Amino acid sequence: MKKKQYKGHKIERSWCKGCGICVEFCPKQVLELDAEGKVSVARPQDCICCKLCELRCPDLAIEVICTEPGTENGHE
Repeated sequence: MKKKQYKGHKIERSWCKGCGICVEFCPKQVLELDAEGKVSVARPQDCICCKLCELRCPDLAIEVICTEPGTENGHE
Protein backbone atom coordinates (compact mmCIF):
# COMPACT_ATOMS: atom_id res chain seq x y z
CA MET A 1 0.00 0.00 0.00
CA LYS A 2 1.47 3.32 -1.11
CA LYS A 3 1.60 6.29 1.22
CA LYS A 4 0.24 9.74 0.44
CA GLN A 5 2.85 12.12 -0.97
CA TYR A 6 3.18 15.42 0.90
CA LYS A 7 2.97 18.52 -1.31
CA GLY A 8 2.63 21.35 1.20
CA HIS A 9 0.49 23.23 3.69
CA LYS A 10 -1.84 26.03 2.72
CA ILE A 11 -2.22 28.33 5.72
CA GLU A 12 -4.67 31.23 5.79
CA ARG A 13 -2.79 33.40 8.28
CA SER A 14 -5.58 35.95 8.57
CA TRP A 15 -7.91 33.21 9.85
CA CYS A 16 -5.40 31.79 12.36
CA LYS A 17 -5.96 33.04 15.89
CA GLY A 18 -2.87 31.28 17.26
CA CYS A 19 -4.67 28.84 19.54
CA GLY A 20 -1.98 26.18 19.03
CA ILE A 21 -4.39 23.24 18.69
CA CYS A 22 -2.80 22.23 15.40
CA VAL A 23 0.66 22.34 16.96
CA GLU A 24 -0.42 20.11 19.84
CA PHE A 25 -2.16 17.52 17.63
CA CYS A 26 0.67 17.12 15.12
CA PRO A 27 2.33 13.75 15.86
CA LYS A 28 5.56 14.75 14.10
CA GLN A 29 5.94 18.32 15.45
CA VAL A 30 5.80 19.75 11.93
CA LEU A 31 4.03 22.94 13.03
CA GLU A 32 4.87 25.69 15.50
CA LEU A 33 3.70 29.17 16.32
CA ASP A 34 5.88 31.95 14.95
CA ALA A 35 6.86 35.29 16.51
CA GLU A 36 3.45 36.72 15.54
CA GLY A 37 1.64 33.86 17.27
CA LYS A 38 0.47 32.35 13.96
CA VAL A 39 0.99 28.79 12.82
CA SER A 40 3.96 28.08 10.56
CA VAL A 41 5.42 24.96 9.00
CA ALA A 42 8.74 24.40 10.74
CA ARG A 43 9.59 20.87 9.54
CA PRO A 44 7.72 20.10 6.29
CA GLN A 45 9.97 17.11 5.56
CA ASP A 46 8.49 15.34 8.61
CA CYS A 47 4.82 15.65 7.56
CA ILE A 48 3.05 12.29 7.16
CA CYS A 49 -0.20 13.71 5.68
CA CYS A 50 -2.32 12.62 8.65
CA LYS A 51 -4.23 15.93 8.39
CA LEU A 52 -4.87 16.10 12.13
CA CYS A 53 -3.96 19.80 12.06
CA GLU A 54 -6.48 20.43 9.30
CA LEU A 55 -9.20 18.43 11.02
CA ARG A 56 -8.70 20.03 14.44
CA CYS A 57 -8.27 23.67 13.42
CA PRO A 58 -11.39 25.48 14.71
CA ASP A 59 -10.89 28.29 12.20
CA LEU A 60 -10.29 26.13 9.10
CA ALA A 61 -7.01 27.99 8.59
CA ILE A 62 -4.91 24.97 7.54
CA GLU A 63 -5.08 22.69 4.55
CA VAL A 64 -2.60 19.85 4.03
CA ILE A 65 -1.99 19.18 0.36
CA CYS A 66 -1.13 15.58 -0.48
CA THR A 67 -1.44 13.35 -3.51
CA GLU A 68 -3.36 10.14 -3.16
CA PRO A 69 -1.48 6.90 -3.84
CA GLY A 70 -1.44 6.18 -7.56
CA THR A 71 -2.06 9.81 -8.62
CA GLU A 72 1.48 11.23 -8.28
CA ASN A 73 1.60 12.07 -11.99
CA GLY A 74 -1.88 13.52 -12.19
CA HIS A 75 -3.53 10.26 -13.29
CA GLU A 76 -4.32 6.88 -11.80
